[in-house]
Amino acid sequence: MSMAVTRSWECRICQPDPFDLMIARVWHGWTKVVDAPAYEAMLRNEIFPAIADRKIQGYRGAELFIRQENDEVEFMTLLRFDSVDGVKEFAGTDEKKPVIYPKVEPFLIRMEERCQHYRIVV
Repeated sequence: MSMAVTRSWECRICQPDPFDLMIARVWHGWTKVVDAPAYEAMLRNEIFPAIADRKIQGYRGAELFIRQENDEVEFMTLLRFDSVDGVKEFAGTDEKKPVIYPKVEPFLIRMEERCQHYRIVV
């Protein structure tokens, strides 16, 4: 009897593990340096808690990455979901469209038009 073995170093795109279904939703937005503290506080204290309060099936939390470069501050958000269904419950049928809360729009000087989704495997 022959059994296929997938080693940890082998490419898992061609042979995805059905248990590796967690999805990372990544989005980038930029603010002026002066607006960065207020935007960060809004994300931490209002937006991320509001997302959690929605009780979206399969939502596993958020991470925030911040980087200043010259006169801009880049914010990268990473939201984790168990499946694309959770992403769609969060974002709607166009799951790549960013969800921008109206209160943060004045802080953003530019942003990505589409979110990226990655399968988390490790």
